[in-house]
Amino acid sequence: MSALTPRPIALTGTHVRLEPLSVEHLGELFAAGGRDEEVWRWQGGPAPRTQEELGDRLAVLLEEAGRGECVPFAVIHRASGHAIGWTAYMDIDAANERLEIGWTWYGRAYWRSAVNSESKLLLLTHAFEDLDMGRVQLKTDHLNHRSQAAIARLGAQREGVLRRHRRRPDGTWRDSVYFSLLASEWPAAKERLTARLGA
Repeated sequence: MSALTPRPIALTGTHVRLEPLSVEHLGELFAAGGRDEEVWRWQGGPAPRTQEELGDRLAVLLEEAGRGECVPFAVIHRASGHAIGWTAYMDIDAANERLEIGWTWYGRAYWRSAVNSESKLLLLTHAFEDLDMGRVQLKTDHLNHRSQAAIARLGAQREGVLRRHRRRPDGTWRDSVYFSLLASEWPAAKERLTARLGA
């Protein structure tokens, strides 16, 4: 039996709620991470200088969603009720029971908090337990050591590197480091991730 194709739904945790991304989130998203070069350093372009520039990027993501190429979520910080970033399911292949989690960013004020761990817990739980995926992959720039460490802490296995995989905005070439979690690995990874969030 093949996995189910993801649909836009809300996923709610203790610290964050993931809800379908829309243009209504734009103002809060810009307040959370607009103009911050460090937030956008690994996102494939310079930091948006205006709300309109961030809106252009959001529009691209929503266009891809409209074509069924991804399922984007706004990350809502439950204590404040504000959108503080976005993330997405992408590279979705239900027939082969796999998808990727990517396009993820959060405002810098929420780094080193429970936000990323709980967002990934919600996304991975939904992917494996509701959608019946057999594989979830994540990838990052080979120079983005912070992201690689965060992915490894999820329990994902480093698979390898695609060399000269993507051109950066400055014209240099990035290698992409690939990680994955399999359905058989998920119960143990979920237990560790849940325990870390509880601590």
